[in-house]
Amino acid sequence: MAKLNILKEGDETLRKICRPVDKITLRTKILLDDMVETMRKADGVGLAAPQVGILRRIVVIEVEEGQVLELINPVIVEASGEVSGVEGCLSVPGRQGIVKRPSYVRVQALDRHGVMQTYEGTDLLARCFCHELDHLDGHLYIDKADKMIYPDADGEYYEDEE
Repeated sequence: MAKLNILKEGDETLRKICRPVDKITLRTKILLDDMVETMRKADGVGLAAPQVGILRRIVVIEVEEGQVLELINPVIVEASGEVSGVEGCLSVPGRQGIVKRPSYVRVQALDRHGVMQTYEGTDLLARCFCHELDHLDGHLYIDKADKMIYPDADGEYYEDEE
């Protein structure tokens, strides 16, 4: 497995809409494995294919260690509630924002074997579903943030004055 390069804010690839995966191949499975390795090495909890330059509807999420969700052609089929929380992104290093997201989300997606799965999440998992699926449509969390916050040298946060 190879560690992939994570694209940063400003790269036009992050603003493009991804195409569905028509057929799950060995290449798709290798990409899933490489995305998980890349996400873990970057200390992330989610990674979408466009973040590594691949314009396909593929996402990996690992909110709980060892419980990786591999989502191919994911779709949010239900969302409810609303909660504001701190959000960051591997493609937007050094900044975080306060973003409103649903408190509950249900997603349907193919797994690496082409079997349709349904996943439900609350709290951080619900936030990750929304955040990563936004990437597939060219959206970054900074587009939805109510305000941005930045860490200082002591690990404390201060607000954006814009």
